[in-house]
Amino acid sequence: MSNAQIFADLTQWVLSLATSYWVLVPIFVMPLIDGFFPPIPSESILISLGALSAAGHAVPLWSIFLVGALGALCGDIIAYEAGRRLPIARWKFFSQGVGKRAYERAAHALHKRGTLYIFSARFIPVGRVAVNVAAGTTGFPRGRFLRTDAIAVIAWAAYSVSMGFGAGAVLHKNPILAVVVGVCGGVLMGMVLDKLVTWFLERRQEKTPENQQNQ
Repeated sequence: MSNAQIFADLTQWVLSLATSYWVLVPIFVMPLIDGFFPPIPSESILISLGALSAAGHAVPLWSIFLVGALGALCGDIIAYEAGRRLPIARWKFFSQGVGKRAYERAAHALHKRGTLYIFSARFIPVGRVAVNVAAGTTGFPRGRFLRTDAIAVIAWAAYSVSMGFGAGAVLHKNPILAVVVGVCGGVLMGMVLDKLVTWFLERRQEKTPENQQNQ
């Protein structure tokens, strides 16, 4: 069974619990795992439940926001500490393909624009894992990471539930369609943000003194 199918089945199970406070358990656990295991895009869960909450088919929006943000913060801390203590850079995911490119980009940019990069990467599924791990691996200051990441996860959780709630408010007569629209919108926004961050960092890199001297 593929990762996509597993996630789809897991999402369906979570949504079946939407009106029960037991749903807060996966709302916490999925963002936590997402902090160090990229195949789980946990914002989709927050967006989906935000859409259902707008139509009165889920637990209150504030509980989705708070529990999701807490889970994301704990997951990011785990990834940071793993980067400090384990040979993450030699792991298969970070030594080839998309994971390798994301990790190398994060390691290069962190100490020059760490606050901006940690904040913006929180909105990019693979990017946030690479940045969290690279922050630990490269010795990024723990206190600075925690302060920046705490702000980032609050903004990320607010963005996710707002995206879902907005879709649900507009399409309240069709909550399933609201879920689909909200999740698709969240995915597209993540892709756009990834491109914008990459473009911005490349432009800043071109303007560094050493690059100007080599031209």
